[in-house]
Amino acid sequence: MTAIEDLVPRVAAKARATSTALPPAVSAEEVAEAEAVLGFALPPLLASLYREVANGGYGPDYQLLPLAGAGRTVLSEYQSERSASAGGETPYWPAGVLPILDWGCAMYAAVDCLGETATVLLFEPNAMTDDGAAAWFVDAGSLAEWLETWLAGTGWYREDADEHEDVAEPTPWDMAASRIAE
Repeated sequence: MTAIEDLVPRVAAKARATSTALPPAVSAEEVAEAEAVLGFALPPLLASLYREVANGGYGPDYQLLPLAGAGRTVLSEYQSERSASAGGETPYWPAGVLPILDWGCAMYAAVDCLGETATVLLFEPNAMTDDGAAAWFVDAGSLAEWLETWLAGTGWYREDADEHEDVAEPTPWDMAASRIAE
């Protein structure tokens, strides 16, 4: 069994246990349509989550955004952030970095869809000055690692995280500046 084959059912079980009403999963065609609009492929694990678990509505705290549909979606948020970034004085949103969860206060969890490991990043614009790259932090080395912290209840976002020494703090994303320039 591959890591995805093992992880997706565990995520689905926790999603069902912690969410009162999960939206239906999306079809393979809807994933392909989203990828065509984005201009890049979703990492296999992320695509599997949307196809096999649900179209968002589960996950850490504020829960994953839907991939597609009405209202706020990962597609609409990506397009909005890329457009605002390109039109502003301080570019800040990298190409291929898909927002998957809104933490509130303009913060996002985002997946680097162009990287080999699907790194999960934290966008924290409150840290940004005149350098958009200063707002980007590595939350987890991969989407699988990020999901494992949610499953284990060991993420930095836990209310009592500051009481535990084993909780990893996000670190600056070294690739931010070069990817914003793309």
